[in-house]
Amino acid sequence: MEKPLVTIIIPVYNIEDYLGRCVRSVLSQTYQNLEILLVDDGSTDGSGKLCDELAKEDSRIQVFHKENGGSSSARNLAIEVAKGSYLGFVDSDDYVEPDMYEQLVDALLRHHAQIAQVGRDEIDEQGNLRPNICQPPKEEEFVTAPVFFKELLMHRGDCSFCTKLVARELFDVYRFPIGELNEDFKILIQMLSHVKGVVSLPKQSYHVFYRMGSNTRKKSKEDFSRVFADNVRNAQLALDLAKERCQMEGYKELGLLAIAKRFGLVQRLDYMLHIPISQMTRDNVFYREVVKDIRSNFGQILVNPHLSMKNRIYLALFAAMPKTIRVIHSKIKGNGYKGEK
Repeated sequence: MEKPLVTIIIPVYNIEDYLGRCVRSVLSQTYQNLEILLVDDGSTDGSGKLCDELAKEDSRIQVFHKENGGSSSARNLAIEVAKGSYLGFVDSDDYVEPDMYEQLVDALLRHHAQIAQVGRDEIDEQGNLRPNICQPPKEEEFVTAPVFFKELLMHRGDCSFCTKLVARELFDVYRFPIGELNEDFKILIQMLSHVKGVVSLPKQSYHVFYRMGSNTRKKSKEDFSRVFADNVRNAQLALDLAKERCQMEGYKELGLLAIAKRFGLVQRLDYMLHIPISQMTRDNVFYREVVKDIRSNFGQILVNPHLSMKNRIYLALFAAMPKTIRVIHSKIKGNGYKGEK
């Protein structure tokens, strides 16, 4: 039987030093029936030229140059032209194990599934392994869509599309939202409505290069407002989906409403523990709305069984004295929240 074509999409922006490692890790895959789409998103260093040079090394590589529009717009351009039956995504500063896509294709075909994922690890700029964000399973498992949704809301699931191989037809319905962060989570929780589940593999075959200059790890005030506000908005979407699904077969026995409410509170807590104090003003409408939501859900703070005691204490304090607590926390802990989810 002919092996299905797999399209690997790699957005590229000012990543000249690491792009070669990333692309060659894809080229060296044991699964060879690949189409590799490099999308140069308006790079101002030598990344665009390097994309063209890499394309000369292997006929499977195609290069697209576009004006800068962000990772989502680069991914979406590639989705439009992709010919593969399955789509995979790799960030251009990361790299993958040689057998990653062979494992994923095999799992998809054996389970007749539309989404499969591998484990991932994170490596910092000094070459040190960071703590796992998502714990991979001990052995291969098929996770039903309801359970996968629940795990995402409990901050235990992996929402990244970089660790996954996804059936092309799912992208006939969805595209990555432009100008948003946490975009993978947003479309994944919607995609789960269209699949039976996700095949999860134990091996950590995807390697995240934890680079402080990357989109999701910048520390400017502007990036604060994007990351944490988008997280809160996506939490509201998750609650809306939980309300829609809570009486559906496979979902109703999971108690999704309480889990989704807990998720929303924790995301709002994360927002409050990161917001620059200078932005905690009366004219910041979004900040005021977050405080209002915390206060109006005070009953949930007290009784929701999925909240930790630490969560409850922080949320109760922010409901009472948001700016005062933020100032105290900043002095004690610094600007970043290191607490549990």
